[in-house]
Amino acid sequence: MNRYLANVNGWTIGAILIIILLFVPNVSIVTGIFSPASENWAHIKEYMLLKYIKSSLTLVFFTALFTGAIGLSLAWLIAQYDFPLRNFMKWALILPLSIPPFIGAYTYHGIVNYTGVIQKTLRNQFDITPNPAFFDIMNVPGAIFIYTIFLYPYVYMITRIFLSHQSASLIESARTLGKGPWEIFSKVVIPISRVSIIGGVSLVVLEVLNDYGVVKYFGIQTFSTAIFQTWFGLGDLDSSIKLAASLMGIVIFILIIERLLRGGKQYSYSTTKVRPLPLVKLKGKSAVFATIYTLIIFSVAFLIPVIQLIDWVILTFGKVPMEEVLTYTKNSVTVAVISATLIIVFSLIVGNFSRIVHHKLAKLLPKLTILGYSIPGAVIAVAVVTTFIALDRNFAPIYQFFGVESALVLSVSLFMLISAYVIRFFAIGYNSIESGFDKIGTDFRDASRMLGANSMRTFFKIDVPMMKGAIISGFVLVFVDILKEIPLTLILRPFNYDTLATKAFQYASDEKIMEASQASLLIVGVSAIAIIVFHKLLREEP
Repeated sequence: MNRYLANVNGWTIGAILIIILLFVPNVSIVTGIFSPASENWAHIKEYMLLKYIKSSLTLVFFTALFTGAIGLSLAWLIAQYDFPLRNFMKWALILPLSIPPFIGAYTYHGIVNYTGVIQKTLRNQFDITPNPAFFDIMNVPGAIFIYTIFLYPYVYMITRIFLSHQSASLIESARTLGKGPWEIFSKVVIPISRVSIIGGVSLVVLEVLNDYGVVKYFGIQTFSTAIFQTWFGLGDLDSSIKLAASLMGIVIFILIIERLLRGGKQYSYSTTKVRPLPLVKLKGKSAVFATIYTLIIFSVAFLIPVIQLIDWVILTFGKVPMEEVLTYTKNSVTVAVISATLIIVFSLIVGNFSRIVHHKLAKLLPKLTILGYSIPGAVIAVAVVTTFIALDRNFAPIYQFFGVESALVLSVSLFMLISAYVIRFFAIGYNSIESGFDKIGTDFRDASRMLGANSMRTFFKIDVPMMKGAIISGFVLVFVDILKEIPLTLILRPFNYDTLATKAFQYASDEKIMEASQASLLIVGVSAIAIIVFHKLLREEP
């Protein structure tokens, strides 16, 4: 019994230390609210803050609306109907997630601008000189278009998985009552899918608020761009913290709204015999429409930008030294692998602690660690920098004792960037591990303990092998997100340390769009492979 308690205490101590390390840096944002206001903050609050709020909420509202509509319609088509190319589209419609929105932004700008393929074709082939303003996407509507086509898979994936496992009795009952397809969709499918839709849209909203690449490239003033400009342009970290705190307030408000929308009406089954939806084979015009609709979305969101990137790579091959590309690739893979590994290890510790310790705090404390994904990257960057600068100040005597002249060691190291990645993306890994623990239960673990194996041996010999799928899928998801990450990396990377994402962003910002294509295509290629692997691991469809 004492040995059992000792093992439990070991998991508890490890989990609590991880929870503290992940949560504490964000406290600096809250405390920063009470710092004295500077002239810059007074100017921002009076003249700019309302503009930041308006533009951010406009992007959030319309992107949420359009991604919800597209994601739900695609999910319903794939889950309910059989039509030409369905089996291909089932997984292909997820691939736009492999294209970071900022890469999609500069790619589409290159396609539709004056020297792009569309206007050039109209001029040269059809002798038509269109008004360039008609093709201008570097504005708020253009940003909404970019966010919508590259982020809708969040809604599509979550809702499709839900509908694929949905009870067929609800739909069949509606048909028995004489309801047509549109009535079933509007009065049955949408209400029962509400939680899934809101969950997917919430992820989209958080991604939009976190984004820096698109709004910076399009010249749109949002909180993310304001934090960068105030910090690096004005050199005012205190005002950046206040902006970060304001953005956190908006995020918290949105999360409260999301929680309220999830509540209220609930739909539950009246029978335990739940079976998936049987596919309805479409014929004639309906089949053609479904195929064309899914093909258009796939082409606009993935095929067209990838073809354009390949074309640019061919045109500029050799202009960017291969040594540089290999260096950026190595840097990206290194930080992504290290960070994803740490996240999975920490998730296993915290998840096992939550499972074996039967106390309310053991269920509540892990929830604090997943707040990082709800907080935009620029905000976390401010929190991490503030924390690491404070650590360097406290450790200065130790540095001097070992002969280190610089007062900044941790705050200019790769360790700071990796720490920020762990805080930002811990929720993704933890959610995967938590669902894995829920699936395997505790029966096998209890049997192992009764046979005399200690907690650690049971964990590595029983739990980890059974958690293989959850571990791999969590690692893949975290790896892909880190590979595409921009705000954190731009702010926190060590001097002269570039990744594929930051280099592509820098090239695009310098109007070297074609040169940015090599790094961009590598990101898309690696992310697409990882997403396909993740999809294969799900094994959820009939």
